[in-house]
Amino acid sequence: MEPSLSHFLVPYDAPPWTKGLKGVPSHKVELAQCNTPIQRWNLPGVPDDFEIFIKRDDLTGSVLSGNKVRKLEFLFADAIKQGCSSIITCGGTQSNFCRATCICAKTLGMKAHLLLKTDKDPADVPCAGNYLLDHMVGAHVYFLPTNLGLHEDVWPRMRQLADTIEKETGKKAYTTPPGGSTSVGMFGYVNAFHEMTKQDAFESITDLVSATGSGGTAAGLIVGNHLTGNKVKLHGMVVSDTGPFHHNEVNQMLRDVELQKADGSGLTSEDSINLLDGPIGAGYALSSQDELEFIRDVAQHTGIILDPVYTGKSVFHLVKQLQTNPGMFKGKKILFLHTGGMFALFDGRMQDVFAEASQKVTVWKEFTDKAPLKV
Repeated sequence: MEPSLSHFLVPYDAPPWTKGLKGVPSHKVELAQCNTPIQRWNLPGVPDDFEIFIKRDDLTGSVLSGNKVRKLEFLFADAIKQGCSSIITCGGTQSNFCRATCICAKTLGMKAHLLLKTDKDPADVPCAGNYLLDHMVGAHVYFLPTNLGLHEDVWPRMRQLADTIEKETGKKAYTTPPGGSTSVGMFGYVNAFHEMTKQDAFESITDLVSATGSGGTAAGLIVGNHLTGNKVKLHGMVVSDTGPFHHNEVNQMLRDVELQKADGSGLTSEDSINLLDGPIGAGYALSSQDELEFIRDVAQHTGIILDPVYTGKSVFHLVKQLQTNPGMFKGKKILFLHTGGMFALFDGRMQDVFAEASQKVTVWKEFTDKAPLKV
């Protein structure tokens, strides 16, 4: 363990119902601003017989906002306990997890290496949104082709880079997959589920909805829902890869904590969460005009800022399901878990949505006897 980093570790007071799990973390690093509030949400387009609430995990920090920082509290603690001084992860150029990871790393005095998937030349990638923040904190960035598979292509490169760092610097590097979705990282949402139970969220809530991008949040919610005996129905809006892919990833995490056996018996993802493939739309991080206009409308009606990669697609599809497939839900009180990620809004994709914004601006040069109010 690095002496200069060990002071960041604090004992983790795990919920009592996690006692039988394998690999419950002993420590965490305090990075997130918790407890985040649960609020009633007057979401436009929702049928009158439904009530919508929102868990504001977009408020877990400023540049560290979102679900990622909850996972990183446990991942960085694990890295520090292993004596690592660098962290390596991967994602897209607008990855929320990569942005949060490199900012957390710098906060703790560590180095960050990001393997980002894009087919563009570096000069053609706008330094905006999450990617701007990556460079603001001095992350080491490596571009990979988008057609590389995670397990067969990306992981070997991450391990090779970690080996190279150790050979050339004598210091260890910690590797974590996209979204921090491991049996360590998922404790961020085991802990969040415990937080929601203390907020009495499940006294009336019938359904819990969140974006599913890498599976770690879903795994933590499944574990919490199962071990506490709550009967809330979980829904995951798939915004990358496919439902079967995420079921496989979640099942591996369930095996890691010994809630599922090697033969697949025990607790399974397929029986624990309803994963919907529709929200991915045109593809990961690709937005339709309808989705972007929906994000604008939600902001203008409710003051809640959604992002175009995760929460925007998820809530867009949630409203569609409420309108066209209400029987999918267990009941009428829906809690949406806002997982943050607003910085992807600043990569330029919203420009067309607000192309006419200048026409709505009133130029008020002269002071007269009547204010130029536009209703």
